[in-house]
Amino acid sequence: MSLDSLKSSIPDYAKDLRLNLGAVIDDSDLTAQQLWGTVLATAIASRSPVVLRALAPEAKANLSPQAYTAAKSAAAVMAVNNVFHRTRHLLSDHEYGTLRAGLRMNVLGDPGVDKVDFELWSFAVSAINACGLCLDSHEQALRKAGVGREVVQEAFKIAAVVQAVGVTLDAEALLTETE
Repeated sequence: MSLDSLKSSIPDYAKDLRLNLGAVIDDSDLTAQQLWGTVLATAIASRSPVVLRALAPEAKANLSPQAYTAAKSAAAVMAVNNVFHRTRHLLSDHEYGTLRAGLRMNVLGDPGVDKVDFELWSFAVSAINACGLCLDSHEQALRKAGVGREVVQEAFKIAAVVQAVGVTLDAEALLTETE
């Protein structure tokens, strides 16, 4: 499935998603690497097989092998970090925040691509996974690196739309099965 067929599979009741998907991808001011890395990382984070099957080949065609792997790495490491840090934050016993994490995260030190791009992808995945601490941390790193708010917002717009498309299409698939 391609991006066009993904858009055409979005039901009419969610046509805004179709338009938004086109807008966040076709009209983005991000670099190609930032855009397609964000798309791939958020497609993985969306947990939607339909969305991932449609967007991964497009991302692979638009990214270097290193960037493709790094975007997958961002989704993987943030799957751990978002749960871990969100849980620490949500627990009323703040002493957990003083304990050593003891989790391997070597990819953060050398992601194989520009660290700003990796931060952007990590930020977008954190938006889907709703980890406030990770969102703040990645946003601050991006802003410190000179990335404007418009770029940061592009990343979470992509995350929002990719997630919404995944939720909608996965729900449609299940509802079709039960009819």
